Amino acid sequence: MSTTVLPSYDEVVERYAPVIGLETHVELGTNTKMFCGCPTDFGGEPNTRVCPVCLGLPGSLPVANKAAIEATIRIGLALNCSIASWSRFARKNYFYPDMPKNFQISQYDEPLCVDGFLDVEVDGEIVRIGIERVHLEEDTGKSLHVGGATGRIQGATESLVDYNRAGIPLVEIVTKPIPGTGAKAPIVARAYVTELRDVLRTLGVSDVRMEEGSLRCDVNTSLSPAGSAEWGTRTETKNVNSLRSVERAVRSEMLRQAAVLDGGGRIVQETRHFHEDSGDTTSGRSKETATDYRYFPEPDLVPLAPDSAWVAELKAALPELPRVHRRRLQQDWGLSDHDMQSVLNAGAVELIEQTVAAGTTPAGARKWWLGELSRRANEAGVELSAVGASPAQVAELQLLVDEGKLNDKLARTVLEAVVAGEGSPREIMAARGLEVVSDTGALTTAVDAAIEANPDIAAKVRDGKVAAAGALVGAVMKSTRGADAKTVRSLILSRLGVEG
Repeated sequence: MSTTVLPSYDEVVERYAPVIGLETHVELGTNTKMFCGCPTDFGGEPNTRVCPVCLGLPGSLPVANKAAIEATIRIGLALNCSIASWSRFARKNYFYPDMPKNFQISQYDEPLCVDGFLDVEVDGEIVRIGIERVHLEEDTGKSLHVGGATGRIQGATESLVDYNRAGIPLVEIVTKPIPGTGAKAPIVARAYVTELRDVLRTLGVSDVRMEEGSLRCDVNTSLSPAGSAEWGTRTETKNVNSLRSVERAVRSEMLRQAAVLDGGGRIVQETRHFHEDSGDTTSGRSKETATDYRYFPEPDLVPLAPDSAWVAELKAALPELPRVHRRRLQQDWGLSDHDMQSVLNAGAVELIEQTVAAGTTPAGARKWWLGELSRRANEAGVELSAVGASPAQVAELQLLVDEGKLNDKLARTVLEAVVAGEGSPREIMAARGLEVVSDTGALTTAVDAAIEANPDIAAKVRDGKVAAAGALVGAVMKSTRGADAKTVRSLILSRLGVEG
């Protein structure tokens, strides 16, 4: 059995030029489904949130959800798109077991929003990502393959279908091809999805929880020889469900495709699956073209003709968008461009903002999120928001430091317990007896005991060897389990009649 040897990433970007593209699916946070009145909240017993319309039963007729249409237009406006004065739905025909009608109501040649862009910042430079289209459709149901080792249909003994998700309003945001990013292609892909997620969250149109599938990304990747005027054949890695995985999926496909091309092979246009555990992709199925879906206008729905005055009202009511908001925060926090970039790279803007709102300073919030918590997130391979500490807990921790009840060393111990789920910083400090000893009487008693137990060291300090006081400080710190080292040293020198 032969094993393909992948080239190094540096070799790939030296010899090949990547072109990427991203198709992002966003479940809208409407109360009801796209074409019926079934509820859309996540979870629930399988197949309990369905009706004749979303099951496609004979005689049922769809009615378009106005709130979903409004949300889609707002997304298009935020992405600098032109809003169509005339749009319509189409039937997209294919067989999937998790689509009960065996077709999907979507938009094809006349989408709601076209020709926009989103600017993202990568290493201090602005990269403009062209938006091809933003269109509205309905989500599919969910298949569950059981009895196998991987959770996929291969090797499974049976498959189950839950139609609760079928019919939930789904917006698809499709970028134009993105050439010219070179070695930064994986980072640009992640930066785009990150910025898009922030825009959607700011608009309030979706909870954008990638772990629950309300934001899913299909990653298109192709390679062509450096300097070539023609783009290579693309593959589409389906349903990538974390920001980190978007970056890894692009990188993985670049390495794989380069190895295939180096070996004289050709890239097959296909969909591929991304594996979180290994970071690799594997073949799914051949990729259809638009004609394979046999689109035709949906006969049961009238076309959409958004009133221009209504669109203008929606545009005027858009909230402050993330890039503008970040610029304002940078000024409010007094950060340099370099410092703000560090915050962005760590994905900590919102976390720091929430921590400041919970009652601490920007500097205090940054210290924990970009330091100890960022380190833990990297070690665990998770997003910073999933590290196990909330903004309110971080604010409380810093407040305890500011009040002198914890020093930095004790605060790190408390934070470790917070991340482990042991409670709030105050609760942990009290339960473990970690509060800094600030009572002068108690400290004096501990200092006198340390001096009495170490007469030789005390004599050296009295003779002018002040550095020897460090051993006495350590003894007091050990006995009190939380005294402030600076205060202890000052008290030791005072008791020994030595000036510091």
